[in-house]
Amino acid sequence: MRTQVCIIGGGPSGLLLSHLLHRAGVDTVVLERHSRAHVLSRIRAGVLEWGSVGLLDQAGVGARMHREGFVHTGTLIAARNRPIRIDFEALTGSRVMVYGQTEVTHDLYDARDAMGGVIVTGAEGVTLHGLPDAPFVTYVKDGTEHRIDCDYIAGCDGFHGASRATMPASLLKTFEKVYPFGWLGVLSETPPVSHELIYANHDRGFALCSMRNAHLSRYYLQVPTGDRVDQWSDAAFWDELKRRIPHEAADTIITGPSIEKSIAPLRSFVAEPMRWGRLFLVGDAAHIVPPTGAKGLNLAVSDVHYLSRALISHYTDNADDLIEGYSETALARVWKAIRFSWSMTTLLHRFPDQTDFDQHIQNSEIDYLEHSTAARTVLAENYVGLPF
Repeated sequence: MRTQVCIIGGGPSGLLLSHLLHRAGVDTVVLERHSRAHVLSRIRAGVLEWGSVGLLDQAGVGARMHREGFVHTGTLIAARNRPIRIDFEALTGSRVMVYGQTEVTHDLYDARDAMGGVIVTGAEGVTLHGLPDAPFVTYVKDGTEHRIDCDYIAGCDGFHGASRATMPASLLKTFEKVYPFGWLGVLSETPPVSHELIYANHDRGFALCSMRNAHLSRYYLQVPTGDRVDQWSDAAFWDELKRRIPHEAADTIITGPSIEKSIAPLRSFVAEPMRWGRLFLVGDAAHIVPPTGAKGLNLAVSDVHYLSRALISHYTDNADDLIEGYSETALARVWKAIRFSWSMTTLLHRFPDQTDFDQHIQNSEIDYLEHSTAARTVLAENYVGLPF
């Protein structure tokens, strides 16, 4: 098989890149190791920056998002069980959209099917060859090896994928911070406790009240890294959540049986550079952020924005300046998001070695947010998303 761009990874970043390129007349093939059902079963983030909303609209896949998503003009930051509202719209003129990553992926699969996009699922053993200058990819499906010759490879295959692992160790530099706790997440078929997200700092640990739709809620608790899901009954989860969130929310929350429960570790990770010759890294293949700042999917979307513009410019205008600058441009935005996610995580979580002094500093920071327009503006403009 021959294509212009071989995209490794059939998650939202790979599908969005494929769709934008296809609409511009650039041929792509997407390789995905898992089945479509598996990809669509993954529970992921649900907050989209307005720039991400705009790119999905540009790709022609935003109609259902606007019908079923929830526009949020602010969020709540709580300390000592008392909420403070951060008004995105008043402070920045922007907003965010609450719409699950699974739904974004579903819309993108439908759009690729409608355009006859080539998506190979069940592609095992994906291997990159010929880099940095003459790339091709091999994979195995149904016991048979296949080869795809291409001009470029886009590695949208996540933290554990083959793309970053292909880059020479002498070239690649990585930066990592592993946090000493995880997030226990529960999905329940209950109405959200608040029409806006609640981020809660408490001396027992962090908590987050989020949502997927009007009848599906997503809640999180900070837990020690050694905790297991089976240690947490539904009753224990709800009791602990109520202790950590604002009193008004705790008094009105509707609880119910969990339909999904998992523990996710938290880390910050960046790989540099994000390009090696004709290979580009996109999304989690190049960077991971703790979910506190809601930046994971949004960073992947901004990578797609930069890379799609670069490849379209190459094929339509024979110009390679955007390709040459892809890594530097993408990383500038990545590091700003890494900083914001780190700052939100540091502000809101209880660390194992944290003293009473440290807790008072966190409380003081949140008090400052309440009384300083400048501080709330900084948080708001980073949360709604810095410009592409």
